[in-house]
Amino acid sequence: MKWKVGDVTISKLEEIVYPEFSDVIPAATPELVQQVQWLFPHFVTPEGLLSLSIHSLIIDTPSAKLVVDTCIGNDRDRNPFEVMHMLSTSYLEDMKGMGYQPEGIDFVLCTHLHLDHVGWNTRLEGGTWVPTFPNAAYLMGKQDLEFWGKASPGDTEEFMQIQAKVFEDSLQPVLDAGLAKPVEGPAPVCEGVRLISTPGHTPGHVSVIVESQGESAMITGDFIHHPIQFHDPGLVSPFDVDNDAAVATRRKVFAEYADTPTLIIGTHFAGPTAGKLVRDGDGYRLDV
Repeated sequence: MKWKVGDVTISKLEEIVYPEFSDVIPAATPELVQQVQWLFPHFVTPEGLLSLSIHSLIIDTPSAKLVVDTCIGNDRDRNPFEVMHMLSTSYLEDMKGMGYQPEGIDFVLCTHLHLDHVGWNTRLEGGTWVPTFPNAAYLMGKQDLEFWGKASPGDTEEFMQIQAKVFEDSLQPVLDAGLAKPVEGPAPVCEGVRLISTPGHTPGHVSVIVESQGESAMITGDFIHHPIQFHDPGLVSPFDVDNDAAVATRRKVFAEYADTPTLIIGTHFAGPTAGKLVRDGDGYRLDV
């Protein structure tokens, strides 16, 4: 799946799809989903359960090649989070099949540092985790690095225990290699690509804006997990560090980008993944 934004091409590199992942927004019950008919058939199951996709977006500009979010990764201990534990996917082979070599990537943009966004930052080589993209600058939110750097295997919170493993195998090797570049939004990346601050899901969360030849697109990251949050920005996720800030970010961004030509590309949106945001009564919907 590809989109053209002026002289820029954005390609979707899918790692894994979870057809039923309603835990991400517990209040989005099948009864509620059934009331939002535009979600069918792309974003939910016929029974009204939320579908999620885990994918990277590869941005190919005239001057640089960038990977936005690197999914879950193979061979990783993510217990007790079984659905993301010890994956074995064809992600890297698929990337090469699309014409992109890991050595040719100039930037890796981490919208935030959760386990399903940084996994392929590294790969296992001879029993050691090494950077997958050895010539890239890895842009990571400064506040996120500080926040998740405090995660400990002995933490009382299960998710923090998992994030401690994530830091060890997917972030620390990049830091040790001197490839990490802490950033704070808003920030330019390269010609036609910039970051904006979209906090709430994590403290340093950023989204990506692509602009070329008068056209534009936004890669959301996780300030929105699922299109049902366009319908109701107040629907929250237990994975948000700060629910109130996440809701405020959604309301602000939706109001700014609704009824504009900007293509919205969802980092976890299944099916067509992208569309134009339009006002719909008191809320919004994604036109695909």
